[in-house]
Amino acid sequence: MDENSSLIPVRFEPSGPTVHVPPGALLVEAAAQAGLELQMPCGGEGLCGKCRVRLLKGAGTPTDQEKRRFSAEELKTGWRLACQTPVRQALVVHVPEATLAQTAAKILLVGQVLADFPIQPPVVKRFVVLPPPSRQDDKPDIERLARALQPDSPNGEERPTSGEKPLRADWPMLRQLPDRIRQCGFQGTAVLADNCLLDFEPGDTTDRHHAVAVDIGTTTLAAALIHLPTGRELAVRAELNPQTAFGDDVISRISYAQRSPGCLEELRSAVISAIDQLIGQLAEQAGIGRQEIYYLSLVGNTTMQHLVCGITPRYLGEVPFTPAVGGSLVGQAAGLGLRIHPAGLVYVAPVIGGYVGGDIVAGMTAAGLAQQDRPTLFLDIGTNGEIVLAAGSRLFAAATAAGPAFEGARIRHGMRAAPGAIERIFFDGQWHIRTIGSERPKGMCGSALVDLAAELLRLGGLRPDGRLCRPERSNEAGGDRWIQTNGEPAFVVCPAEQTATGESILLTQRDVRQLQLAAGAIRAGIRLLLRRAGLRPLDLDAVFLAGGFGNYIRRRNAQRIGLLPPEVPVERIRFLGNTALAGARLFAISRQAQAEAERLARTALHIDLAAEPDFAAAFAESMLFPENVGWNSSPK
Repeated sequence: MDENSSLIPVRFEPSGPTVHVPPGALLVEAAAQAGLELQMPCGGEGLCGKCRVRLLKGAGTPTDQEKRRFSAEELKTGWRLACQTPVRQALVVHVPEATLAQTAAKILLVGQVLADFPIQPPVVKRFVVLPPPSRQDDKPDIERLARALQPDSPNGEERPTSGEKPLRADWPMLRQLPDRIRQCGFQGTAVLADNCLLDFEPGDTTDRHHAVAVDIGTTTLAAALIHLPTGRELAVRAELNPQTAFGDDVISRISYAQRSPGCLEELRSAVISAIDQLIGQLAEQAGIGRQEIYYLSLVGNTTMQHLVCGITPRYLGEVPFTPAVGGSLVGQAAGLGLRIHPAGLVYVAPVIGGYVGGDIVAGMTAAGLAQQDRPTLFLDIGTNGEIVLAAGSRLFAAATAAGPAFEGARIRHGMRAAPGAIERIFFDGQWHIRTIGSERPKGMCGSALVDLAAELLRLGGLRPDGRLCRPERSNEAGGDRWIQTNGEPAFVVCPAEQTATGESILLTQRDVRQLQLAAGAIRAGIRLLLRRAGLRPLDLDAVFLAGGFGNYIRRRNAQRIGLLPPEVPVERIRFLGNTALAGARLFAISRQAQAEAERLARTALHIDLAAEPDFAAAFAESMLFPENVGWNSSPK
């Protein structure tokens, strides 16, 4: 029998693609297969209502979550939540524009949660018409151009310039300027950064004006191409950071950079080459030339920013973990080996401390953290765990050595969030798994690891001290899934005959220890920052989760394992997605956002958790999974 004969067709309108999925697959998975990424800020729990679609054909019985989200009339006309709707029969689905994730990305930058900044690019373009020189007007060419660029200066008439900086240009531009002006017929487009002339182009090229924002993650690189006159995002790309070949965390890369004089350049070249490739892919996708990109904004943790600039990270690996530079950097992109406009500039974000870098400053800027009038916790959970607490006018920032467990690294069958990764696990009398792309399972990503630990804690298969053990009522919780490996108990997440690899996917005791280390480090950091501010978890008005991993975890499961404070009502926990890239995008389009980043980096109190007297005890206690009661984290 043909395996495809059991698949169910799902057609999406108005775009029109039809895909075929197995019975029981969620509608959101079918959408992903069709290339449609839907909003799902609640992580697929049916709580946010953002993935609303209308079933034009095949609408079944609504779930309880859908009954709470839609009116009776809406349900009758086919409105459903894609994250809650299983595919049982052929469907025709209308996907509203607002449900698509690219719409959500725009809202994240200007909505109620994140800050709003005016479009005020660091590099601007001005079309000008210059009066030709004459015996009555023999001003030098650059002064003539400066005069034409002055506002309220019709026909190039001179006006007072008291207090204004003169227009300047570097040697290559000055050498070309006289011929360029005349070849252009005394009119063209000036490309300016503050009072510096970067280029003078023939004709009106003001609309051909772009920037690229880059998030240099320890594990992944993400980049967005932006049309500067409108601030519109034209294309987004992501790929693995090639530096992972030299180590999966910053400590291993700092160590590698010190092995020999050429190792630092090897690390720098690897990431620069990948970023340059992303720039080319973005330009090709949008149908523009590289020379139309005039600005790059780069953000990353402090180590990543040092490495991309070719600055030794050695002293970030030694107490007291001192960065070479704290403020933002601006220089020529060509000097880093990045191919955009020959005179294009690159901006590298300011950092707060050795392990609280520009990516966190970017996230704080995008989230408007300093403007929150109630205690707010900002978490970026990835290969590194950064925590910022906004309490009144104070900002406390810290980093924890969470390790790469949440990225799937150092987990026996762990993997990054990619097609075939198990991304969700739940138990309702039977064990259920969900993979990215509805493919046969290849391994587990971080969100599934959190799910599984939470379910096993509830079922008694995982003790608070982190020991895996067959539960007393194991027959009701999948008794045949418990095996021994290397003399220790292990849990079979997916048997071999169901996987893409032909190998059983297991959760081992060592995996649990890695999870305890990662979650315990985050939990201890939160406790100590709250204590420093004299707050309890319940005092938090909001918890902002940033980063790819944070955007997909189930909040209640994260609370069950102690990764997030159990006392905080779940509706106060909000997903913000990739705030590092969102902040980098703001830095590319707004000088005001750059100024805010500098202010945040200067005013945030950087706390070295390892130097805190209570850290060792807090970390040891936080390694234990919490009982069903809340944390004992009252301020001293």
